[in-house]
Amino acid sequence: MASLKYFAFCAAAALAIPVTPEAPELVPRGTAVGNGEHDGFFYNFWTDGGGHVTYQNKANGAYSVDWQDCSSFFGGKGWNPGRMDRNITFSGRFNAESNAYLSVYGTTRNPKVEYYVIEDYGSYDPTLQFAGGIQNGREGGTIQVDGGSYKIGYTRHTFMVPVGGDSVVTRVYSVRSAADRRASGTVNMQAHFDAWIEKLGLRVGTMEFQIVATEGYKGSGEAEITVSKRA
Repeated sequence: MASLKYFAFCAAAALAIPVTPEAPELVPRGTAVGNGEHDGFFYNFWTDGGGHVTYQNKANGAYSVDWQDCSSFFGGKGWNPGRMDRNITFSGRFNAESNAYLSVYGTTRNPKVEYYVIEDYGSYDPTLQFAGGIQNGREGGTIQVDGGSYKIGYTRHTFMVPVGGDSVVTRVYSVRSAADRRASGTVNMQAHFDAWIEKLGLRVGTMEFQIVATEGYKGSGEAEITVSKRA
């Protein structure tokens, strides 16, 4: 699911919006980037403005997102910066058509990496992102962790940036098997990073944000997720 959210976040990092913990904060459709602190968590929301998408921060680590006939969006809650050794516990519901993910998502710089541990998804199989080595990618086999089976792989993408010419971003994936998909559980990030390093040759840069994210492209759905502070 190609997007420019990595660059949208980096370009707008200085625009973090403080939020009163007692009041839910609604980020309306058409907002290019919303990110900041809410109720002790970092949140990030991005949409290209297509269709109808409503993201809402709630108390105690929760958020909800509803989308209809969207073009592309991404949002969730977690931490900034992330950690390799974090155990991330989440719970809730995720109902999606077509191309949508529920994942632990994060970024690093030097090198630029986006990483996904995809826990649930719609009708589109996320492993098709890297199957057969497409998109300058590679498959890394299957790992057993977090009570389930994950296929791992990576892709590489070149983006035009305003300053400095082209920029290459690596996207690395752990995709939970269809039989084991879930909207609640705990993700052992160290186990996933260890597998990516060993099997895919991942180089880990400086950790940036790390969130439990809902992402959608060309479809409709809804999600309500709570992220635990015990991480």
